Amino acid sequence: MRLRTLLLLLPAIVTAGFAQQAAPPAQPAAVGGLANVRSPEVSADRRVTFRIAAPKASAVSVICECLTLEEIAKRNTQLARLKQQFGDANPEVARVTREIATIRSNQGERALAKDANGVWMLTLPPVDADLYEYHFNVDGFEMLDPRNPVVKYNSRPNLIESVLEVPGSSPMFYDVRPVAHGKVDIRYYDSKATGSTRRAFVYTPPNYDKSNAKLPVLYLLHGADGDETVWTTFGRMNLIMDNLIAEKKAVPMIVVTPFAYAYPPAGGTAGDKQRTDFEKDLLGDLIPFVQANYRTLANRENRALAGLSMGGGLTLAIGPRHLDTFSRLAVFSSGAGNNPQESMKDVAANSKAVNAQLKMFWMGIGTEDPGYAGAKRTADFLDTAGIKHSFKTIPGAHTWIVWRRFLNEVAPQLWGAGGSTN
Repeated sequence: MRLRTLLLLLPAIVTAGFAQQAAPPAQPAAVGGLANVRSPEVSADRRVTFRIAAPKASAVSVICECLTLEEIAKRNTQLARLKQQFGDANPEVARVTREIATIRSNQGERALAKDANGVWMLTLPPVDADLYEYHFNVDGFEMLDPRNPVVKYNSRPNLIESVLEVPGSSPMFYDVRPVAHGKVDIRYYDSKATGSTRRAFVYTPPNYDKSNAKLPVLYLLHGADGDETVWTTFGRMNLIMDNLIAEKKAVPMIVVTPFAYAYPPAGGTAGDKQRTDFEKDLLGDLIPFVQANYRTLANRENRALAGLSMGGGLTLAIGPRHLDTFSRLAVFSSGAGNNPQESMKDVAANSKAVNAQLKMFWMGIGTEDPGYAGAKRTADFLDTAGIKHSFKTIPGAHTWIVWRRFLNEVAPQLWGAGGSTN
């Protein structure tokens, strides 16, 4: 996914809303020179309409993860026809296959059309139910949807995006369902490692306050430019856990999502110091704080570490080297760099202990993720080193669409539905 600097242009437009119907309605009569604008609008059949009022613009487009599905479907039809006509080895087959991979690794882009009131509009065919990121391009300026208050933020402004939610015909695995719900605490703790007060989000499962049971703990890390809030806000970690626990697919557990930088990323702190001091904070400050303030099974057997992207890299760097602390590791969309033979040589030298003590070593990545080759290289190195692990791939890029699914798959595997009481 490209990095973009998004300018918040605020055209003079009036109130927006959302409708649930088979087709997007015509816009109401112009008011004050502009129409009332609704964007995005999701119809009952999951068609999506984007709108933006920009009467003086000469070209407007929308860039959205959801568009990759439509474009890929067209290419897949073309690919099937080429294979049937020429066979798998044809150069055109290879070209279209590469195009599909490129589309999946980026957001798709489509032009909007302008009506007589200066409102630009595009209606898409039915879109698969999910949460998607998007933004507009207006005469070369990339901007958020000014009629949509829901945005995906990060700890730096260059990755802010508008969010489109397309509901399913029934609740998705990350949706609010009529089940018992846990809660997410915002906790502050003193960090000797960084000399500061830091914040972490702590999920406790349903009925935690009514029980005396001690629980296992998953420490779940965000990626680059993220912070301690994103696994709850965009990953919907708490809702995924509520639903898994209600379905008895996962044991009740505590999930801690810390700030996975030792220091603010814009401060220019060297990468090695960031990683080293975060490790010191995690092991020496955060874990003791959680154990002192929550009913935890305070042993390695009941402690897991997982993360996405940068957080996955931290999991690979910290987890296998602290087998006295963690017994289960999960790495989402990450690897051990260009030369895992060097970066993980000490782990490989300790392969017998790693295999004996790690109850789970899980890696997963989307097949269109730009980091796929690096993750596969790490998995291949682990194979060569004789370190037991699993390597899961699913269609997808470097996005929350993939990471929500990975959490939903991994959480039940950590301790199973029955859990551990060791």
